[in-house]
Amino acid sequence: MPDENSIYSQEELLRMVRQWVPEGRVPRKIRVKDTSDFFRIDYDDVVVLEGVPYLVRNNEREGRFGIPDEQKFWVKRAIDLVSGKVKILKWAFREQFHSRIGGLVFECVRSPRKEARILEMVRGRPDFMQGAAVRDSADNPLRVVDYIRGKTLEDVTLSLGGSHEEFFFNHYPALLLDFIASIRAIRYLHENAEKHGDIRRDHLIKDKTTGQYRWIDFDYNYRHGASRFGYDLFGLGNILIFITGRGDITTRGLLREAPDLFNTLTEDDLNIVFNARVANLKKIYPYITDYLNHILMHFSAGARVYYEDTRELIEDLEEALERLRG
Repeated sequence: MPDENSIYSQEELLRMVRQWVPEGRVPRKIRVKDTSDFFRIDYDDVVVLEGVPYLVRNNEREGRFGIPDEQKFWVKRAIDLVSGKVKILKWAFREQFHSRIGGLVFECVRSPRKEARILEMVRGRPDFMQGAAVRDSADNPLRVVDYIRGKTLEDVTLSLGGSHEEFFFNHYPALLLDFIASIRAIRYLHENAEKHGDIRRDHLIKDKTTGQYRWIDFDYNYRHGASRFGYDLFGLGNILIFITGRGDITTRGLLREAPDLFNTLTEDDLNIVFNARVANLKKIYPYITDYLNHILMHFSAGARVYYEDTRELIEDLEEALERLRG
């Protein structure tokens, strides 16, 4: 395999950087780094992938498991020095853990090959991030993904309406319609024997250019013998509860601000995944329709029946939307 790091001279790379970076931000010297170790690649370094040089800007950040803005050292924002476009470079990074939801235990693993496979499958679909896998110098699948400018579903939801009641009647139906369309995108994966694996409200971005919601970050996989798509469905339920409540309704917040409502709750009213969040939102907002709240309760600690596929969830949400509009 030829050494890609020697393709471009210092002069060529500096000329390319000046095309896309303000003069005051152009580094004095370009450091071309080997792609096998993402920890050694930092701000202003250049990596060359399949002949294309990328100027690395920063590590991406993500909140997870209650840790805000945790750096993802294996995910870096970069500038394609040929096109000037912003890209996300995702190195191979493997981790494994178990996640318990109610009585179900899911074995979760990060799989760069799975994400590479899905990127190929969803190529050209406007409801998913776009990109392709290339090989780093250690022959691992490194994904080069188009950067999406826009707001997460979380940010969009929290920006809508004044009171919750005004939000629910004036903004929620359109938001729910968009979310149903996003569930159809997940259904496409499931129908092709794939899973998203990490469904969260910050993994759904409303593209600023097109207005389309787009799923990102599908490098997690999970295993459970009896519930093939269950982890994805619980993720969709968490998002549904969030957008319906226009945020997380937590037991701590209720205890502090509305103790009378807190005292009406039982364990069965709480979210099956995040037990400090309320799933039975009708107890908080009585104008939420019975039919919609019945759907929410499928994702509560008191649920006796779970959704087994996205088709059932889509059909129920379409009926709930019709009733809201009627």
